[in-house]
Amino acid sequence: MEQTGFIAEAICHEIRVEMPTDVKIEHAALADEPQQQYRIAAENPAKDAVAVELATKHEDECVLVIGQYIRQLQRLSLALTAPLITGETPESKREDLYAKFRRGEIKCLVVSKVANFSIDLPDASVCIQVSGTFGSRQEEAQRLGRILRPKSRQAFFYSLVSKDSSEMRFAMNRQLFLTEQGYRYYIEDRSTAALSQTADASNDALARVIPFPGMTSRTAS
Repeated sequence: MEQTGFIAEAICHEIRVEMPTDVKIEHAALADEPQQQYRIAAENPAKDAVAVELATKHEDECVLVIGQYIRQLQRLSLALTAPLITGETPESKREDLYAKFRRGEIKCLVVSKVANFSIDLPDASVCIQVSGTFGSRQEEAQRLGRILRPKSRQAFFYSLVSKDSSEMRFAMNRQLFLTEQGYRYYIEDRSTAALSQTADASNDALARVIPFPGMTSRTAS
């Protein structure tokens, strides 16, 4: 369906973000508490600036920013001046925000895992994943599915991962799943990536992007 142009071609990027020194120290101190350690990495505040920069790059498109942790999503909602939808959002307000997003009145929505399921947002072409259950292939497929719609323009799926953290171990599951499905998958280091160039996945900026080993593409398969 992608090869025939029925659905958008999706380009997947993993952007590895440095943790601030205080967050690194806290992360290291929780080595015996893996769940808490993972959460510290997932909520890395340095991700916020990267998410804002990516959303700004795609400001003419419909952007979903999706994550696992409410505190993190509240920060991003303020930073992006974008509405936030969580499980606590009344159904009527959710539907109103979704309708405005579909009509293009809202260009960016910040959403929790409630957006994993049964929502129809056909104009969404960019997804910025700031945290999630990276060991879950089902969740990855659901989130990627939010931007796989009949359309002619390219779709972008960004995942922000804390560099040198426990989060990267779980991110490997996502990498394997997406490359097994034939998606083009690129890894970028936030300390060196030129984010101003990532919006055009076909240009020479990808020379600065590291393809995931064993990567396959739908066009090549």
